[in-house]
Amino acid sequence: MTETIATPRVIIVGAGLGALYAALELAPRPVLVISPEALGQGASSAWAQGGVAAAMDPVDTAAAHARDTMGAGAGTVDAAVADMVTQDARQHILDLTRLGTPFDRQPDGGYVMSREAAHSFARVVRVRGDQAGAEIMRALIAQVRNAPSVQVLEGVTATGLRMQDGRVTGVEVTRADGSQPVAITGPAVLLAGGGSGGLYAVTTNPPRIRGQVIGMAARAGAVIADAEFVQFHPTAIASGEDPAPLATEALRGEGAHLVNRRDERFMPAVHPDAELAPRDIVARAVYAQRQAGLEPALDTRDCLGARILDEFPAVAGACTRAGIDPTRTPIPVAAAAHYHMGGVAVDVDGRASLPGLWVCGEASSTGLHGANRLASNGLLEALVYARRAAGSIKAALGTDPGDAALIRLPDLAPAELPDPALVARLRRAMTDGAGVVRDGAGLAACLRRIAEIEAAQPDCPALLNMTATATLIAAAALMRRESRGAHFRTDFPQTAPEGRRSRLTLAQALALRDGPTSPETP
Repeated sequence: MTETIATPRVIIVGAGLGALYAALELAPRPVLVISPEALGQGASSAWAQGGVAAAMDPVDTAAAHARDTMGAGAGTVDAAVADMVTQDARQHILDLTRLGTPFDRQPDGGYVMSREAAHSFARVVRVRGDQAGAEIMRALIAQVRNAPSVQVLEGVTATGLRMQDGRVTGVEVTRADGSQPVAITGPAVLLAGGGSGGLYAVTTNPPRIRGQVIGMAARAGAVIADAEFVQFHPTAIASGEDPAPLATEALRGEGAHLVNRRDERFMPAVHPDAELAPRDIVARAVYAQRQAGLEPALDTRDCLGARILDEFPAVAGACTRAGIDPTRTPIPVAAAAHYHMGGVAVDVDGRASLPGLWVCGEASSTGLHGANRLASNGLLEALVYARRAAGSIKAALGTDPGDAALIRLPDLAPAELPDPALVARLRRAMTDGAGVVRDGAGLAACLRRIAEIEAAQPDCPALLNMTATATLIAAAALMRRESRGAHFRTDFPQTAPEGRRSRLTLAQALALRDGPTSPETP
């Protein structure tokens, strides 16, 4: 029998930007943040290099930002959501500044802005070149540590949602290093635990980010939207590290060029915007060069030279670890799973289809990103929807319960962890069958392999969360018989006249995967 602990605290799963921002927004209402690692470790937000997109320059506008978002999203962006998020962007930058984020500033006090792919203006607010995510997280962590309303359970991971009469009532948690579960019930649950990049063999995401939070919600019956749209970053550093270090898009904004081993630039022949084309186009071009044995690389020598060492310390550090001197040689790159546009379907206030459940950040699908996220809109979306979800939760719960006792977990017996060999097989299956370039036969084979992996360890909730999300991605990709944005099928290379978002439950995806007919003919 699983032990149950009841609390009046709002339960937040995750410890990235969305989770911590929401925790602060909920104050003074008591909050419990569930973090698998110490705060600041293992969250995708802290690894974000580019920054936050916002129309801070007087010559730029929120309307232009919304237009660029719509353009990059390839016909499936919700226009009302794009308008709302871009209108809110400026205020969130100002609020993060007030909370202590040391954004790069001009001598006159204005913000230093970077240009990134598919933006019509330089509108990405940054910190020390490529340190935005880390510095924003540092500022938020300091605020959370000093917030009397927030308790953080570190070294604890959520493995499932608790349901009663169709409503989410809490979560099941274990020690991050493996233990028997304990149920924690509360008045509301906010999932803010990241995306799905780690389901792929080559990814820029932290090791734990493998679709578990989306899978938890899906296993409880939540509707998942746009699962097939996984963004592959075109310039992960191909140094053999896992996860792959990222060469931020801001480098291309500074003028860095993509070249192959013949020292040929290949992007001008692919798209008029060359290296600053939408990410899906650049990623497929890089992927094609690597598949052809042409060893794509990012050349920063002419545009930055030695400046890269001081202005982009994360990139410089990754190069040093790999024995690469970017001031002398181009940086080898590969396309890597980077951001999941799909996730738990939510409304404009972050509410999921299950009562009692809210979702923000990469685990959600709001309609902002469409088929291809505009660069640096990810952190922005997390900020906007963290605040909106917090406001919605406050409105739903009514009277503040006042003080709440601290949660203390009992000693827990060890429990089974996902078999690393099965996780490696899953990551390989997703890369081979549901990667940068897809087709029906490959997606069908991917679904069969996911089912086999799941059957090999059927009683491990953490693995089931991963396979649930993997199943949803592959099934939605098989059902979308066109190419759009980050979803490219060689057997259906054309884009349909009308763009439509996908909505799928896990039950529907499993019916396709495990049904009596071949999944090649949905």
